[in-house]
Amino acid sequence: MLALPDVSAANASRHSIRVNPVSDGVFEVIARTGNGYLFWCGAADHVQRVLRRPWSSKLYIYRGLGPSETTGRRSAVQFTLDANLAAAAPSDGYRSVNSLQAGDTMSVLRAHEYCFVPFGRP
Repeated sequence: MLALPDVSAANASRHSIRVNPVSDGVFEVIARTGNGYLFWCGAADHVQRVLRRPWSSKLYIYRGLGPSETTGRRSAVQFTLDANLAAAAPSDGYRSVNSLQAGDTMSVLRAHEYCFVPFGRP
């Protein structure tokens, strides 16, 4: 069976991760699983491929893991590149790639590296 490309391929990222705009400056990454690697990868890929921003740009989690506002799916994370829109960093600091809490941040380059982590790794 031949798979046809999705008509919204501009919003599709690596590993079939979806990326949809939420509001001015905020976009939502929708993944098949709650694996943090996929959310960061999808955000970085979108920023590089669609928004064409530099590798040194900072990604901020605007809203942590929760239901998608744009699709109704269970697992989505909202990101922004605008530090003024970002929540304050968690008081106990950055914990792990899977914490996915509002305020977590990393460079686009670092987040893009997660696109090459084999599936199934923590």
